[in-house]
This record gives sequence, structure tokens and C-alpha cells, in this order.
Amino acid sequence: MNKLSIPRFGFSVAVACTLAYVGCVFVMLTVPQDAAVRFFNSLMHGVDVTSIMRWDMPWWETALGVIETFVLGWLFGGLIAGCYNTCEKWTIKVDQ
Repeated sequence: MNKLSIPRFGFSVAVACTLAYVGCVFVMLTVPQDAAVRFFNSLMHGVDVTSIMRWDMPWWETALGVIETFVLGWLFGGLIAGCYNTCEKWTIKVDQ
């Protein structure tokens, strides 16, 4: 079994999470409020998100959210890669 590079896998997860965050920002900016609420309600399995949606976020909060999402994604990806590499040592190798 191959080992995962912790920095590379962390970066990949961080980029994917950041793109998802930017996609959410794009949806919020381009569609009417009722369509955005319906979209996010369907993602949340019918949970009504109307009361927690913010429509007046300043640009700097959005930029900070992008940075935070990237950092948390990198940490989570690094954790996944580290666990994967650690678990590799405990697997039973079966000859085929």
C-alpha cells in the first residue's frame, strides 16, 4: 500500500473545501434569496436555514471565511492522510 503525502493531501482537501465555499458564495450572490434558501434547504435534508442565512456579509468576512476554510481543510486533510499512513502499518498483508 502506498503512503499519502500529508502536505499534498492536506492541500488537495483544502483546495476542494475552498472551492465549495466559494461556490456557496457564488450561489448567494447570483440567485434570488428564496431560490438560495430552497437550494440550501435541500442540501440540509429539509432543515429550514432561513433564520441562519446572512445576506449582508462584508467582503472582508467572506475573505476571512475563505482563508479559514482553506486552513481547516488542510488540517483535516493532513489528519486523514496521517491516519491512513498509520493504519497502513496495522493492516494484514495477504499474498495473492
